[in-house]
Amino acid sequence: MADDCHILVVEDDPRLRERLARYLTGEGFRVTAAGDAADARAKLRAINPDLMVLDVMMPGESGLDLTQSMRQEQKHSLPILLLTARGAPEDRIAGFEAGADDYLGKPFEPRELVLRIRALLRRAPPPPAEGPAGPVRIGEAEFDVERGELRDGTGPIRLTGGEAALLTALARKPNEVLSREDIAEALGMDDSGERAIDVQVVRLRRKIEADPREPRFLHTVRGRGYILKPGA
Repeated sequence: MADDCHILVVEDDPRLRERLARYLTGEGFRVTAAGDAADARAKLRAINPDLMVLDVMMPGESGLDLTQSMRQEQKHSLPILLLTARGAPEDRIAGFEAGADDYLGKPFEPRELVLRIRALLRRAPPPPAEGPAGPVRIGEAEFDVERGELRDGTGPIRLTGGEAALLTALARKPNEVLSREDIAEALGMDDSGERAIDVQVVRLRRKIEADPREPRFLHTVRGRGYILKPGA
């Protein structure tokens, strides 16, 4: 899993940054380190990492601000794992709402960080074992389940890793209600990820629905979960 995977570590504490880089390198990842958001932006202009490990509490532009800016610009869809000493539920929700794919509170076991990184990297959708063989039509857009790519008449619609994984899980079973537990299992999340799924649904609707408040395709089934009803 780690072979050829490139991780960008953004951490303002030089000692922790060095320890993280050394540990992840020892786990087989290629690692580039940055000391703040400006440094991270500069690195991203030069490299194309597979995942970013990003500290939230940094001087200047915070990790939350950087995540939100990247998602709003839609120039970067790489998975983002946030690190922070603030681990309250509302802090985690703020991270997911900003566009993060996962959230790990400090202090943490390095082994858990590696497991979460590998789980995020596994979200790149494999060829489906079930479901439609061809692209799934969602209004004016088409979703390639095998590639995890969403396109409309103007070109690709950028999805984060979490959004692509969510849409893949739903598109593999169109017109079938999937519970949050089912989706969490498909995405490799534990039970704490169920609230994150709700946030991902909100973000995904903004990209596939003309009016996210009145969805045509991605519906909530109260008390049961979510269903994708593809079609024109």
